[in-house]
Amino acid sequence: MSKWLLRGLVFAALMVVVRLLQGALINAFETQALLISIALVVLFAIGALIWGFSDGRSDARAQADPDRRSDLAMTWLLAGLFAGVVSGFVSWFISLFYDNLYAESILNELTTFAAFTALVTFVFAILGVAVGRFLVDRKAPPYKRRTEDDERADTDVFAAVGARDYPEDANEREGVESARTESVTSTVTQPRTAEESGAEPTTDKGYRQP
Repeated sequence: MSKWLLRGLVFAALMVVVRLLQGALINAFETQALLISIALVVLFAIGALIWGFSDGRSDARAQADPDRRSDLAMTWLLAGLFAGVVSGFVSWFISLFYDNLYAESILNELTTFAAFTALVTFVFAILGVAVGRFLVDRKAPPYKRRTEDDERADTDVFAAVGARDYPEDANEREGVESARTESVTSTVTQPRTAEESGAEPTTDKGYRQP
């Protein structure tokens, strides 16, 4: 089950319970209808805040790089929309045979009330995510971002494999280059040494030059 679907189902069920409690409490205490409604919505928002805080903290601990973390905003947006639509439909269906649950028409439940549920769920969950990530990042050591040179060095597979699998070729290549350097050096310095000693320079065969 995906993350947003699980959260959507939980908060859809929670909103249905909230509305059932709202209807029962308002029937018992009619003068406190506004206070009861506000208190129940606050409890619902606190639930979204706590779950969002848990998501943000666990995500920040799993991935230190902020650019590579999970897209929890989209997760909670889908969860809120799903919770709003499902809870609105279920509440409307229950109101058909349970008079204590106050519900509007099916159109209003799937639009206005669903949007309200989605907004409350999304806003408070994202607030919890931000707080959870902030608390983890504040105590974590500063993250060092990888540069292009580091990535290029890590991905230089052919050079690493060649040096590992063919060490003899590398040693032979170094020996040939060293011998070539010594040959050039001796060829250049031999005439100069002969001139300094007063002797005439010779060719490669040992004869004097005319």
